[in-house]
Amino acid sequence: MSQAARDRSALSHAARAFPTLLRVGFAEAIAYRGEFLIWILSTNMPVIMLFLWSAVAREQPIGRFGQKEFGAYFLTTLMVRLITGSWVVWEMNYEIRQGTLARRLLRPLHPFFTYAAENLAAVPLRLLLCVPIAAASAAWLGTSQLSHHFLHWLMLPLAVVGGWAITFTTMCLIGTLGLYWESSLALMRLWFGLFFILSGYTIPLSLFPGWLHDVIVWLPFRFQLSLAVEIALGLTPPARALALLAVQWLYVGLLLGGSLLLWQRGLRRYAAFGG
Repeated sequence: MSQAARDRSALSHAARAFPTLLRVGFAEAIAYRGEFLIWILSTNMPVIMLFLWSAVAREQPIGRFGQKEFGAYFLTTLMVRLITGSWVVWEMNYEIRQGTLARRLLRPLHPFFTYAAENLAAVPLRLLLCVPIAAASAAWLGTSQLSHHFLHWLMLPLAVVGGWAITFTTMCLIGTLGLYWESSLALMRLWFGLFFILSGYTIPLSLFPGWLHDVIVWLPFRFQLSLAVEIALGLTPPARALALLAVQWLYVGLLLGGSLLLWQRGLRRYAAFGG
C-alpha cells in the first residue's frame, strides 16, 4: 500500500472514530463536572476588569470605550474565553510523567486527535454557560454594541474555532516539551502571563501605545482571543477581519506543524528511556 493510500485510510478511520470520541469526552466532562465548574469559576478575570475599567471610564471615555463599550467588550471576552479554553498541556505533562501516555500510543489514532476530541466534547457545556452571560449582556446593554454587518457574523465562528485551535496547538507544543524536560508547565505559566496582557483579556489592545500596539496585534495572543471579540463587536472592518483570519489560521498551521515535529522526535527519546 502506498503512503498516500495509508494516509487516506488513517483519515477515514479517524473520521469514523471522532463521533465516538466526542461521546466519550462529553461523558467524562459530565462525570468530572465539579472540576469543570471550578475551572469555569476561575475564569472570572474579564468580570473583574469590566468593573475596574467601567469605574475608570465613569467620568469620560477612554479611547473608543465608555462604560457600555467596556461592558460589551469584557462580557464578549468572557464568552470567547469560555469557549476557546483548553487544558491539554496539564494532561500531557501528567501522562508523560506517570507513564500512562503509553496507553494512548497503543491506539491507532494520533494522541493529538484524541486530546482534541476530549477538549471539544466539553464545548456544549461551555456554550450552555454562555447563555446566561449573553442574556445578562442583552438585558443590560441591548444589542447596539454588537456588529450589524452580516460578514462579521459569517466570520465569527471561524475566528472562535481558530482561537481554540491556537490555544490547543500551543498547549500541544508546550506539552510535547515534557518529552524533553521533566515538566513544561513553567513555560505554560509564562505563556499565560503574556496571554493575560497581550491577548486583550485584561486590556483592549487598542488602548496600548501606538508602537507597542503595532507589535502586539501580530503576536499569536491576539488571535487566540481578541480577534473574535473584535469581529463580534464590529471593531474591525470586514476586509481587514478577513485578512486577519488568514493570519490566524496560518498560526494554527505553524503551531500544529511544530507540535507534530517535536512530538515525532520526542517520542523516539521517550521510547529510548523506556517511557
